[in-house]
Amino acid sequence: MNSFPAWLVSQTENGPIAARTQLSESDLMPGDVTVKVEYSALNYKDGLALNQSALVIKQFPLIPGIDFAGVVTHSHSDKFNVGDRVVLNGYGVGEKFYGGYAGVARVNSDWLVALPASISTRQAMAIGTAGFTAMLCILALERHGIQPADGNILVTGAAGGVGSVALSILHKLGYRVSATTGRLQETDYLKSLGASEVIERKEFAGKPRPLAKERWAGAIDVAGGFTLANVLTQIKTAGAVAACGLAESMDLPTSVAPFILRGVTLYGIDSVTCPMPKRLTAWQRLALDLDMTTLEAMSTEISFDELPAASKAILKGQIRGRTIVKIPD
Repeated sequence: MNSFPAWLVSQTENGPIAARTQLSESDLMPGDVTVKVEYSALNYKDGLALNQSALVIKQFPLIPGIDFAGVVTHSHSDKFNVGDRVVLNGYGVGEKFYGGYAGVARVNSDWLVALPASISTRQAMAIGTAGFTAMLCILALERHGIQPADGNILVTGAAGGVGSVALSILHKLGYRVSATTGRLQETDYLKSLGASEVIERKEFAGKPRPLAKERWAGAIDVAGGFTLANVLTQIKTAGAVAACGLAESMDLPTSVAPFILRGVTLYGIDSVTCPMPKRLTAWQRLALDLDMTTLEAMSTEISFDELPAASKAILKGQIRGRTIVKIPD
């Protein structure tokens, strides 16, 4: 492949600017595995990279895209062979290292996961970092010991990528799931994924009391801020929350009351530096527990050239479910 398309964010006198360009493999960063990228995805962090680069990108120029899936074309690693199908999430790709918004990626083989046989490269990016993160959250709640009989699980921001996948998997596993959203027009969509009830996000927007009525056996939160603070006050005794986002705020205006009076546990979920054994477990569980028909129903595919508009939409909360990016040849 002599050249390939890429979105490249460069620092200019007017600040960072993203532009579509053509690159060659000689332009790529060092790495022991080269991958023909077939699909990437659009995540909230990718929206920031393309529009508010200084909040995400650590060095310029940089190819955004925090995840990708494709086929190995060159390998100097004994872990992967030419023709292997692989997926990558995290490790600073799309932030510190060239990411998935390009026809070719060269990376450290330690960052790659061999795709389960039942998951295509397109499905891998329908899952993407958001779905991978959702699975890590569910694994945390399972390790905590929360069972379906213990009560409802709350998923905040449920119409987004993490929430949609988490909702679908939890429902398939037999949990009764409550969903919050700021877009009540998505109620039918959320119920189609398995939500037993849909709650207006504003119910969690006020300043929290130290403790509120016990409502949830556990929760998955993508918001932070007052939302997470209010959720913590409503978790049942010995329950847990898996927190994985800051869509509302990085702040957490809460007290110690839920932790010392009800024994609530707050798990922080980080998909970027997640150890490889947990990654492998998460992808194996995704292959087993995520219904691929449901995944397709919650996914939208866009072209490479549609990325700028879609990246603005995701920052405005206008993207539902998962967005797959088809990488052109």
